[in-house]
Amino acid sequence: MRHVLSAVVQNVPGVLAHISGMLASRGYNIDSLAVGETEDPNLSRMTFVVVGDDRVLEQVRKQLEKIVTVVKVVDVSSQDYVERDLMLVKVQAASGEARSEIRELVDIFRGRIVDVGADEVMIEISGRESKIEAFIERMRPFGITELVRTGRIAMVRSDNGTTAAGGGPRLHDSSIRKYVN
Repeated sequence: MRHVLSAVVQNVPGVLAHISGMLASRGYNIDSLAVGETEDPNLSRMTFVVVGDDRVLEQVRKQLEKIVTVVKVVDVSSQDYVERDLMLVKVQAASGEARSEIRELVDIFRGRIVDVGADEVMIEISGRESKIEAFIERMRPFGITELVRTGRIAMVRSDNGTTAAGGGPRLHDSSIRKYVN
């Protein structure tokens, strides 16, 4: 089973090496890892994806909570949450029909072309892992020349609704949530 864990840690040198080393030394494989500063510059959030049963999840949590620089650990995947990956991909795209088809697929997948060269384009796309994987498969026939992905990031949804993209009104009906993802 796939588990998404979020650890709030002190933003100090060596914390990433310490945590990833601890997990590796105990035989836990990290499928995905993303780290970034939080709203508090003294804290960072590490989002891990680990695969294993509930026993493995509990062991990983316990090990993380023992580390002095770890402030809080949350099993995000046990709650209602939103997750995203980000990818940049360079695709061969000589001008003409291929470039038009690529542009159309980018629009369908709600991506953006962020750089255009003579023979290739660079595309930015974000979304759920399944969306990223589907886009990669659509781009393979054109020729992927380079690809880079972030680790997964995730946040637990608010209990009282969600805010629409762009800071719009609060949405309280859970059936509406599927439209703002």
